[in-house]
Amino acid sequence: MAVGDSPLPPLHPVAGVRLASGEAGIRRTGERDLVVLELGEATRVAATFTRNLFRAAPVRIAEAHLAAGAPRYLLINTGNANAGTGAGGESAARSNCQALATLAGCRAEQVIPFSTGVIGEPLPADRIDAALPDLLQAMTADGWAEAADAIRTTDTRPKGRSRFLALDGGTVTLTGIAKGSGMIRPDMATMLAFVATDADIPDDLLRRLLRLAVAESFNRITVDGDTSTNDACVLMATGESGVQLDPEDTDLTRFREALTLLCQELAREIVADGEGATRVVSVRVREAASVAEAERTAFTVAESPLVKTALFAGDPNWGRILAAVGRSGIADLAVEAVAIGIDDVAIAEGGCVSPHYDEAEAARRMAQESFTLDIALGRGDHQATVWTCDLSYEYIRINADYRS
Repeated sequence: MAVGDSPLPPLHPVAGVRLASGEAGIRRTGERDLVVLELGEATRVAATFTRNLFRAAPVRIAEAHLAAGAPRYLLINTGNANAGTGAGGESAARSNCQALATLAGCRAEQVIPFSTGVIGEPLPADRIDAALPDLLQAMTADGWAEAADAIRTTDTRPKGRSRFLALDGGTVTLTGIAKGSGMIRPDMATMLAFVATDADIPDDLLRRLLRLAVAESFNRITVDGDTSTNDACVLMATGESGVQLDPEDTDLTRFREALTLLCQELAREIVADGEGATRVVSVRVREAASVAEAERTAFTVAESPLVKTALFAGDPNWGRILAAVGRSGIADLAVEAVAIGIDDVAIAEGGCVSPHYDEAEAARRMAQESFTLDIALGRGDHQATVWTCDLSYEYIRINADYRS
């Protein structure tokens, strides 16, 4: 189940990037579950990772290998998270990195591993090793769509976005893919995202651009409030276009906006494909004393099981929203200053029901596949939006059956 009809759009090749996808039989046979992504020698890479303290072996190794510099390959497997696997899990991930490095003629530290899937089961490293020679022979610049499909776990559809961006210095390409459907509350959702551009971007600036984009996209979504052990978002800049960006560049603002928009589109696709989702809801909190306060309040509402089940029912049970706002941790909240609406339908104000409240109209809005919960705190000028979905019977079925 997923919200809306969202076929994968055309994904443009990015000069300096080649990909291949294949079957390693990691968890099931007959499914693509392994991706190798090759980067040109001049490519710079930035990444953000989960803050979950039970970070998977590939997360720890990926961070160490990125710190060593000069990454040439990303190795991505689904079906097994290689998390909670102790020393054996780390050994397996390092073995796969070495196997790919040997075949490709690079150092093991130049291979960055990523895993997603079931936690606590040993990674079948030998099956991955066996699949690598064929993948290296199948590398192509047009492999983005197949890779988007291969990195899925419980996702019902692949997720990707691509665009050309005309800058003063020339035209650059941005292409990204993501996976995620459950265990989604990224804190850097189970999510992985890989975005590439052919712009030439210095390391420090690349890291800052990624951090800013993630803060306004992947770190603003929640399906079930669970942060994975494996979350990662990677930004790669090959420099192949010859278009250079730096902090003083007038093109930088436009590039940052395009990157953030692409990440937001991928993030919303994750929510729309949330396990069992039937509705996508924007929780917008405004008039907050700070962005952090707005985010905290929005997440409290977006992750409330009572709010989420009301969203599934299409029931404008505004008392649940009001209660979630009231427990969001604002010690000096003036409840009489709070106003709540569904789209432009006023629900509550002054600490009680709005005199303009029309329940039939509110229910009509909530029957849509997408709408906004608008919450004004009456405390300042800051705002934040979090994207979430409803909580349905299907979510429980999917997760009850996940390992079977």
